[in-house]
Amino acid sequence: MLNLTAPSFALEDSDEGNVLRLGGDWTVATINQLDAQLRAVSQSVPICLDVSGLGRLDTSGAYLIDRTWRENGAAWPPRIVGDHASAASLLEQVHAHAEPVPPPAKADAGLLAMLERTGKGSVDFYKETTASLAFLGETLVTIVRLLVQPWKLRWTSIVAVMEEAGLNAMPIIAFLSFFVGMVVAFIGATTLKDFDLEIYTIELIGFSMLREFGVVLTGIVLAGRTNSSFTAQIGTMKMRQEVDAMQTLGLKPMDVLVAPRVLAMLVMTPILTFVATLAGVAGGATVAWAALDINPAVFVERMRNSVPIDQFWIGMSKSPVFGLVVALIACRQGLQVGGSVQSLGKATTTSVVQAIFAIIVIDAIFAIFYMELGL
Repeated sequence: MLNLTAPSFALEDSDEGNVLRLGGDWTVATINQLDAQLRAVSQSVPICLDVSGLGRLDTSGAYLIDRTWRENGAAWPPRIVGDHASAASLLEQVHAHAEPVPPPAKADAGLLAMLERTGKGSVDFYKETTASLAFLGETLVTIVRLLVQPWKLRWTSIVAVMEEAGLNAMPIIAFLSFFVGMVVAFIGATTLKDFDLEIYTIELIGFSMLREFGVVLTGIVLAGRTNSSFTAQIGTMKMRQEVDAMQTLGLKPMDVLVAPRVLAMLVMTPILTFVATLAGVAGGATVAWAALDINPAVFVERMRNSVPIDQFWIGMSKSPVFGLVVALIACRQGLQVGGSVQSLGKATTTSVVQAIFAIIVIDAIFAIFYMELGL
């Protein structure tokens, strides 16, 4: 075991200027006690380094000396006084390879900085939209090519994704829609009762669940559950360089990873929307039966007579679009994952946020479109 001498230093003002005199052993085992003391030297700028009393010196000790020189803004290299076997060369190497962390930039809260951030955000939004549309076009071309050559479709992957993203998601979507239908019925019954119009709760449940809530709830659940799952799966494969290996073998990620997921979602999202709509209507019927004494037979008969079937098809028409958007955003973000876990986490978060944002915006566009058609 080495017998190490405690390190020491002194900053002295002499005829040669400020001299930092070192003593003892400056190694990784001893320098921890000097860290705070050396930071206090920042008030004076050393010019010379006296190593005549210096014992052992390793890269940790040299880094501490180099950091002191940098923080004080002293000229480099220091003028070394005294003899030491390795001090000069070790300090030179540490200074050449050390990469000090720059101080964090202060947040600028001025008007120009705000305009700059707004401009950068707008440019990023434009680039992201353009890249997403390009990915959409590439995906559609791939799907059309595979549908023309169905023997190239990966049916096993499609069925597996349908089970994972569709059947496994069905219970949570059904339960969520059932309780939302109950809430809508309860609010409608409470409000319309003041006007003796509580019977119109049936119309409220029918229009809201068939046209909007069934498909929107399905889209949001898929955006939170399936979307993040797709991004994490593809992103993990990208981190492990499995996607690169796939391309080396002549397999296209669009054929193997993207197309099966998109096709599975195009099939399963309308089915999930149908289940969500039925569950929501069942929740509303339960509240109508319990609170308004409207038995299920009367509820169904009145809904059949007062709610046009067009409302059901309007809701169902949105579901393939929502499924396509969720799968596209998830796959694109997954393929953009880099080689770090931070990149995977950022891509997953971005994917979910973009999917929810897209579903709400597209639903609003559909509402305007059908309003213009008079539906």
